[in-house]
Amino acid sequence: MRFWVGLVLVGVVLGAGVGADAQAVLLRDVRLIDGSGGPVREHVSVLLRDGRVAAIGGAKMAAPKGVAVREMAGKTVMPGIISAHSHLGLMLEDAEPSAAAYTRENVTAALRQYERYGVTTMMSMGLNRDLVYTLRDEQRAGRLDGATIFTAGRGIGVPGGAPPLPAAPDQIYRPKTEAEARADVDELAEHHADMVKIWVDKLHGNVPAMSPVIYKAVIQEAHRRGLRVAAHVYYLDDARQLVADGVDVLAHSVREQVVDDGLVQAVKAHHVWYVPTFTVDESAFVYAERPEFMGTEFFKEAAGPKLLARFDAAGYVEKIKGDPQTAGHERDLKNDQANLKKMFDGGVQVGFGTDSGASPGRIPGFSEHRELEMMVKAGLTPMQAITAATGMNARLLRAEDRGVIAVGKRADLLVLDGDPLVDIRNTRRIVAVYHDGRSVEGVPPFGR
Repeated sequence: MRFWVGLVLVGVVLGAGVGADAQAVLLRDVRLIDGSGGPVREHVSVLLRDGRVAAIGGAKMAAPKGVAVREMAGKTVMPGIISAHSHLGLMLEDAEPSAAAYTRENVTAALRQYERYGVTTMMSMGLNRDLVYTLRDEQRAGRLDGATIFTAGRGIGVPGGAPPLPAAPDQIYRPKTEAEARADVDELAEHHADMVKIWVDKLHGNVPAMSPVIYKAVIQEAHRRGLRVAAHVYYLDDARQLVADGVDVLAHSVREQVVDDGLVQAVKAHHVWYVPTFTVDESAFVYAERPEFMGTEFFKEAAGPKLLARFDAAGYVEKIKGDPQTAGHERDLKNDQANLKKMFDGGVQVGFGTDSGASPGRIPGFSEHRELEMMVKAGLTPMQAITAATGMNARLLRAEDRGVIAVGKRADLLVLDGDPLVDIRNTRRIVAVYHDGRSVEGVPPFGR
C-alpha cells in the first residue's frame, strides 16, 4: 500500500554534533523510502532543520518562514547509505596498496568520496592507525566533514597471518599469547573503539590461522569491556566455531561452500550479524569483463585516473582471465550469493558492507552502489537490499539516530532521479546528498 503521511511535528529537535552549516530545507513532493523496510510513501514532503528530520508531511506541506523549498516531484528520497565494513588509508590514489597510505590527507579524501557518493556513515573495519580516533573526535566536534567514522581501530591478527596487506606496525595488533590479546583489546577499549576486528582466515593454507585460544580470549575480553567482535571469515567450520564461541558479527560471507541449515540456525539463535561483501571476490575479475558501468562517469570519477590506467593497461584482461585464482573467485562469489539468500530467508540479521578501500577495485563510494545491485542479483528485493544498507546497518552499528528517515533522526539522505525499487541501479542517479542536514558538494554524475 502506497500512501502519504499527515503532518508530523517534532517537539524537540536534537542538534548534537551537527555542523554550523546545516540547512533548513523542505524537500517537497518526493517518493520516500524511509529505511525501515515499510511501504514506500508517495507525494511526501520532508523538512530538514538543525541537522535533523524536523517534520514529514504531504505534497503541499507549507514551508516554515525562512526555510528554503526544493520542489522534488518525481524524485525519490532514501536514507544515506551506511557501510558496516569498509576501510580507510590503505591505498595510494585508490590504486596501490601501501603501508605509507594511512595519512590525514588520504583518509579525509576517502571520507569525502564516500560522502559524495551517498555513503554518509562507514565502519573502518581494522588496519587503522590511531589517527582514526583523532579524526573521529574532530568529526564529533563538527570540525571535519566526510562520511561519519565508526572504527574497529587497528584490529587483531596473528604474527605472519592475515590480512595479506602491506601495513605499518602501528596499524594492526598481532598478539602471540592470550595475555597479549587481552591487552590489545584493553587498549582498543581505552580508545573507545566501536568494535573489535579479528582475522581468523588461513588464506587457503598460505598463512597461519588464528588459534581458538587467541580469538576466544579476544571475544571474552571484548565482551567484558562492553565491545562486540567482528570476524573476518571464509571457511564454514571457522564460522560455525566462532558463532559457538560468541562472536557478534561475521564480517564477510562464508564463501568456501554453501552453508548448511545448522549454521543458519546457529547464527539466528545467537543473534549474530551476517555481512556479505560481494565486492571482495567480484573485484578480482569483473573489470576484465568490461561491464557497462565502467563506461559511466559515475564509475570513472570514483576509480580515479591511476586505477583506470591499471584496468586499461596492455595485458590486464589476459592476465586476469589467465590467472588460476580467477575461477576460485568466481566460485566463491556464487557461494557468497547463495549464502546471503539462505541466511536472509532463514531470518538472520543481514547487514551491508563491501570491504571498499581494502585493495584496488574495491572503490570507496562506487562499490556500495554495486553491492546493492549484487544483493538484488542474489535474490533480495531492492527494498530488502536498501533496508540492509540503511536501517538494519544503523542497528548493527548501534547508531539508531540514523538509517531511517523519521522525525528526530539525523538528516542523512539521498535524493535520486529515479526509483531504485524499479531498478536498484537508480541509487546511482544522485541529485543531492544531505549529511547532518548539510548539502554535500560535488555529487557524482549519473551512472547506471
